[in-house]
Formats: sequence, structure tokens, C-alpha cells
Amino acid sequence: MIKRALFGKLKEALISVLPVTALVFLAVFTPIVSLSVREILVFSVSAVLLVVGIALFNLGADMAMTPMGEQVGEGLTQSRRVGILLSVSFVLGILITVAEPDLSVLAGQVSAAVPPGLLIASVGVGVGLFLLLAVLKIILKYELNALLFFFYMLLFMFAAILMEQRKPELLPLSFDSGGVTTGPVTVPFIMALGVGIAQTVGGRRAHENSFGLVALCSIGPIAAVLVLFMFSGGGIGFSVPDYSVAADLAAAGWKMLCATAKEVSRSLLMILVFFTVLQFAVLHLPRRKLVQILIGVIYTFVGLVLFLTVVTIGFVPVGYQLGRQLVSAGSGALIGFGFLIGMVVVLAEPAVHVLNMQVEEVTGGQVTRRQMLIAMSVGVGISIGLSMIRLLAGFSVLYYLIPGYILSLGLSFFIPPLYTAIAFDSGGVASGPLTSSFILPMAIGACVSANGSNAVLEQAFGIVAMVAMTPLITIQTLGFKSVVQQHLRTQRSIKRILAADDAQIIYFR
Repeated sequence: MIKRALFGKLKEALISVLPVTALVFLAVFTPIVSLSVREILVFSVSAVLLVVGIALFNLGADMAMTPMGEQVGEGLTQSRRVGILLSVSFVLGILITVAEPDLSVLAGQVSAAVPPGLLIASVGVGVGLFLLLAVLKIILKYELNALLFFFYMLLFMFAAILMEQRKPELLPLSFDSGGVTTGPVTVPFIMALGVGIAQTVGGRRAHENSFGLVALCSIGPIAAVLVLFMFSGGGIGFSVPDYSVAADLAAAGWKMLCATAKEVSRSLLMILVFFTVLQFAVLHLPRRKLVQILIGVIYTFVGLVLFLTVVTIGFVPVGYQLGRQLVSAGSGALIGFGFLIGMVVVLAEPAVHVLNMQVEEVTGGQVTRRQMLIAMSVGVGISIGLSMIRLLAGFSVLYYLIPGYILSLGLSFFIPPLYTAIAFDSGGVASGPLTSSFILPMAIGACVSANGSNAVLEQAFGIVAMVAMTPLITIQTLGFKSVVQQHLRTQRSIKRILAADDAQIIYFR
């Protein structure tokens, strides 16, 4: 049974990675982009291993991460001890955030302004508080759109304070932190936790309440980083890393593999220890279920280590070189390629498939996987294209983020709440490790060629925030379309009733 499931996951992963790989090779075979034979070979091998990594991760998420989250949510909710549920949510939010590998990368980027330990701890507390708030929203059945509206207005108020303090270069990095923190380890667990709690609480809005945890947890890191920068002294420096393929690829690959394995094992160990404590205290799951979860964790570990390693070794250098060379070909080439690569790169994000599967399952097919993939693909493509325009023109990311979030928050009052919850969750899921390890280096390469390395912080960063924003609008547009279609069907039905011939009406005496 596992072999058949793995074969299916390999097929899905191949379909996901193939468009990205094909688009890169298509660019290489044009006069615009020229990569060395070494870079092409490393990228090709990395693409093959990426398929295996995504397949193993998705299989592990189905077997372990999703069941663990659902069991924790159901078990703690059924215990009727709300205080324990909220306390566990807060601690869980801190632990899984502190252990998230991508957060360590962010901390290294801003170490000149804020000590890495302080940043990681602050972001962890921020996620813990917002996860607690998200669980409380499910229990008390609060409206998600009202909470989102309030907290995003608060974020933009903090951003205005940073602008007043003349620290505009810190804004893109602050908003990027929301997408970076909700990474591939935490997203499946948090989403499943929401499903487990909502199904146990029940009610007519159980489907809607299943979503929204990732949306709220994405706000916590942004708020934490903005507040830290508000109280930090001056700006921060940024030096462009060495994005070339290592001369000793075997040694560099082994070193990266070990470092990645250490980070991922720490992430999964945090969740496993916490789950074990809950197993003995509350859950009491059967041994067969525990064995399945343990096997799933092993698949998750191997898949995620493989994914993160090959992306860093093979995709980061190619992304950087693509950005540098596309600028030389003209703004149209950079913007057009950015749009196309954005459309296909989201297909290879591991957590995207977890989200789409849960959306189709929870909504009973009302929102299909295909609809979600198309909406997210178009949204991310638009976001990368717009980011390349901003990079070339040199204006603030707030010129996109403020109108974009006002539009999406405004749409939330005109569409079914379920679409709003799914849309805001999709933003945190779409901005995954492949975005930060392929799209961001591409933006940095383009920025270095067009504007110099000094402009990277202000003009290249912010692309993760854009990837997290635009799917909100495209998915909410699906909801708005369904509302309009339903209204038109109702109007047509009313017209047919009113236009009916009275002679055809049978009167009973």
C-alpha cells in the first residue's frame, strides 16, 4: 500500500517539478541566458532529486504531520479543558517556529541590527500568541475577516512608524518574515490542528473554521520583526552571498546535507517530543497509529532534507544567474520570465499540495485542487512580474502591499467566509522554501545587475511578501465569481417564475 502511495506521489511530484525545469532549459536554449555545463548538470540532477524529495515529503505529511495535527486538535478539544488547549497552542507555536530552518536564515540576514537569538525568540512568541488567538477564534467562532482587517491595519501602522524613522530598507525584510516563518515543517501540522479543533467543536461553520490558522500565524512574525526594527538603532547591512556552484561539489554537498539534516531533525524532534507528551497525557492513541506516524515522520525527514539540500545546491546558483542575465536582455524579458516562472514554481512547493488536498477534502469538492492550483499559479506569476517591475523602477513595496491587502480585505466582506480563510492560508503556504531559494536569488541577481548590491535590501527583498499576497486576491476572486454566478442563477429562476403562463397553473378547489 505504501509503495502504491509513493508511486502516486512520485507522479504528482514529477508533474509539479517538470514545468519549472522545462522553463529554465527553455531559457538556456535562447540567446538571452547562458549557463555553464557544470551549472546545467548540477541543476538537472537537482531537479531529479527534487522530485524524489517532494514525493517523500508529501507521503510523510499524509502519514504523520496531518494525522498528528488532527489528533492533537481533536484530543485536546474533546478534553474540554480550554486552558490546556490554549497553553499547548502557545507553546507549540513557539517550539515549531524556533525550530523552523528558514527562520535561522532570516536571523543571519539581520544580525547587524538585532541579535539572532532575540529575533528568533521574538518571532516565536509572536507566532505562539497568534496561534493561541487562532485557536480561540475557532472555539468562540469569531469572524476571521474582522481579525485580519484589524491586525493588517496594525501592521501598516507599524510600517508607517518605520518610514517616519527613515528605515525604509527594513520594510521588505519585515514583511518577508511572515512567509519565511510558516515553512514546510510547520504548515501541515498547523493546518491539521485547525481541522481537528474545528471538526470537534462542530457547528454549521466547521468547514470555514478549519482554515485561518496559517493566515493568523503569518501575521505574528511580521509584527515581531517590525517592532524589533522600530526599537533597533539604524539600518542593517547586506552582503551578496557567493551564489556560484562550489568548486568541490561533493564536499559542499555533504556539508549542506549534514547542516540541513541537523536543522530538519531539530524541527521534527520538537514536534515529536511535544506529541509524545500529549500522547501519554491526553491522546492515548493505539500502537498501530503510532507506528504509522513514526514511519511518516521518517519519510518527512528524508524528503525535506533532500528537498532543501538540492534546492540550495542546484537551484540557488541558477536562479541568481538567470536574474543577472535577464536584466541584460531588457525589462520585458525579466518581467515576462518572472511571470512565467512564478506560475510554475508554486507547483513545486511541498506544502501547496497539502493545502490543496485539505481544501478539497474539507469543502467536499466545492473548491477543487485544480481551481486552487490555477488561482495560486496565476497569483504567484503576477506577484513575481510586479516584483520585477518594482525592482527596475525602485519604488517601495508598500505601493503594492497596501492597495493589495485593502483590496483583499475589502473582498472578504462580499464573498463566503470560507474563501477568505482559504485565501489567506494559501498566501503563507505559497511563499515556501523554493520561493526563497530560487525566486529570491533571481531577484537579487537582477537587482545587483540593474542597481548594485546596495539596493538589494530595499528592492530585491519583499518578493516573498508579494508571493504571499497575490494568491489572496486570485482565490477571493473565485469566491466573488461564485457569488455572482449564484446571484445570476437566482435572478434567472425568479424571471422564469414571473414569466410563467397563468394558463399552465393548476388550481385545486
